[in-house]
Amino acid sequence: MSELHEHRLKRLAMRSMRRGIKEMDIILTRYADARLDGMSEDDLDAYDRLLSENDQDLYQWVSGQKEPPAEMAAQIADIRAVIDAPR
Repeated sequence: MSELHEHRLKRLAMRSMRRGIKEMDIILTRYADARLDGMSEDDLDAYDRLLSENDQDLYQWVSGQKEPPAEMAAQIADIRAVIDAPR
């Protein structure tokens, strides 16, 4: 059975805010708040995969300490753009 779109958005929002390290909670919650509602199904699939990555790796990619994998580079750049934008 397929997951309802609204349930998927809620699940991804929760996964964004309940991470292993507080820094990623803050970063991904802000990103989810800014972008989830406007994402296509393909974008949601990619974000779901990104949320399966290790927090330490994600933090290093988002903070620019390490280069992200090529398939995640655009999404990591978008996350950076959201967290760097003035509130």
